[in-house]
Amino acid sequence: MFFLVPLGDLLDRRRLIRLQFLLLAIALLLTGIALNAAILLAGLAAVGALAVVTQSLVAYGASLSAPAERGRTVGTITTGIVIGILLSRTASGILTDLAGWRAVYLTACAACLVIGCCMPRTVPQPKAGLTYGALLRSTVSLWGEPSFRESAIRAFFIFGSFGTLWSSIALPLTSRSLSHTEIGVFGLIGAAGALAAGPAGRLADRGHGQLVTLIASVLLATSWLATAHLLVGLAIGAVLLDLAVQAIHVTNQSMIYRPELGSRLIGGYMVFYSLGSGLGAIASTALYERAGWNAVCLLGAAFGVGSLVTSVRGLGWITRQDLRVRRSARASRPCESCP
Repeated sequence: MFFLVPLGDLLDRRRLIRLQFLLLAIALLLTGIALNAAILLAGLAAVGALAVVTQSLVAYGASLSAPAERGRTVGTITTGIVIGILLSRTASGILTDLAGWRAVYLTACAACLVIGCCMPRTVPQPKAGLTYGALLRSTVSLWGEPSFRESAIRAFFIFGSFGTLWSSIALPLTSRSLSHTEIGVFGLIGAAGALAAGPAGRLADRGHGQLVTLIASVLLATSWLATAHLLVGLAIGAVLLDLAVQAIHVTNQSMIYRPELGSRLIGGYMVFYSLGSGLGAIASTALYERAGWNAVCLLGAAFGVGSLVTSVRGLGWITRQDLRVRRSARASRPCESCP
């Protein structure tokens, strides 16, 4: 995220995305034909690094959109990304049952080649007149902006919650002797919640981003009450959690996006997405082994509460800023009763 996505502000985004899809296809092919554990791990590491091309697509789409439609565009692309993540669980389960695990990576390889070849032509995008080192330093400096910092911290919490659920969900389901295909159906169920990205983006375009994040944070924290109950409760909780995560994710990106810093903003923001997802995945699987599914649900809810606290603090900061602006405006008005 940090080293590759900001390159979109330095290089031609369309060519960069096509190159990343080509390299990703090679990494997937290497994984699919791996003959030993070392090659498999190398291929998986390359896939993980190059899969950030999806975030380059977010920055690319946002840069092509008019300001009034940017939230809708980000919402549409993000919907596709997360639905793809969730449906990949369904598709990979079916493919694994039918043709083995290698078929999953080889099919993904073919899909990346098709996408890379079908990138439409667009007008050239403006580039930052910076060296690569200055570009990365500029990305780090974004942390000094309160709005970016709030969105980044919230991204850490929401994707910590997301990673907690989707990295460990197979464990309690496997203990109930469900097949790969049956477990994959939960990805299909969760995709319904991801459809919230579109409406959330439109609300952000109308200036309601803070309200959306606050309501969605409450929903995220409370969705874990349902997931504690297998199996119907888990399905309901998955839909609610994905709805909340998508709504917050889209409004986060819409509120901080600036065309001149597009790829750097998305790349810097998504670093926190990766940290949250990774921590949620590692902690949830380790916790399940030691304390069971209820402990995992408490972890996911704790991440949700973190998002809620961040949203409330951010709303308070905006209110204080608004009051300062109003006081300053009143102080600068001429006194009507003065001669």
